[in-house]
Amino acid sequence: MRLALDLIADGIPAEVISADSRQVYRGTDVATAKPTLADRRGVPHHGLDLAAPDERFSVADFAGHVESILPSIGTRGGVALLVGGTGFWLRAIADGLDLDALPWDPAIRATLEADLAGRGLGVLAARLQAAAPALAANVDLRNPRRVVRALEIATLQGDVPRPAPRGYGAPVLRITLDVADRAVHRAVIARRSAVQLDSGILPEAEALRARYPADLPSFSAIGYREAWDLLDGRIDRAGYLAANVGRNLAYARRQRTWFRASPADLALDAGDPGAAEIALARVRAFVRASPRPAV
Repeated sequence: MRLALDLIADGIPAEVISADSRQVYRGTDVATAKPTLADRRGVPHHGLDLAAPDERFSVADFAGHVESILPSIGTRGGVALLVGGTGFWLRAIADGLDLDALPWDPAIRATLEADLAGRGLGVLAARLQAAAPALAANVDLRNPRRVVRALEIATLQGDVPRPAPRGYGAPVLRITLDVADRAVHRAVIARRSAVQLDSGILPEAEALRARYPADLPSFSAIGYREAWDLLDGRIDRAGYLAANVGRNLAYARRQRTWFRASPADLALDAGDPGAAEIALARVRAFVRASPRPAV
């Protein structure tokens, strides 16, 4: 998100679309590092605060939202900066996914989620691999939501090939950011965890839990579970930071695995002082060459 704002500050006529599957929920500000009102001032932002925490908001809902706003961005002569860390949402827009062809059934989903709670992720992952090996080959078997969703699809339509994609029709420039030095990356995550704690995650978590069930998918954002443990006296500040850092490191490893399957046009080391200027130069060239660009 910060790189996107830097691009806009450099004069790129851009609008930001958040592809963070937790920033779509109202009230999840500190935990998701949602852009502040100051960040948004003068810069159109989309994909934020679209649903209440207890409302279902799927990748299909996100795709519909993005498809409804891309034409207007183009009409204004702008560049759409699709940013965030939810890889499946990014891929659904840039590469396409026939979301309407993927069935869903709330009763089956409820049964599978009960099985997940009672029997564990390993059992469901093994079931998916046995029942639908083709689907399982394209699913992160460490992600409980992905495993449950794949089993739901397999139950309804079997182990059939995934539908043909319907990707974005205009040029797309893919930029990924990572921190090559793992010690530096851990230090960055540790600082972010401390900032999150000191910036209001506790009152935010407390207010949300007072209004909604704590086990909602919208509260899977890193920080809430730790905040509730701290508020309830199960851990102290050091315990909060340790748990938060550990979950972020695990999430970063999953992100690297995901994005290796979708090679970027430009991969940058965020620890490199020159990375931002490299990105700016590449985007400038891309904008000049593309009639209706999106990044």
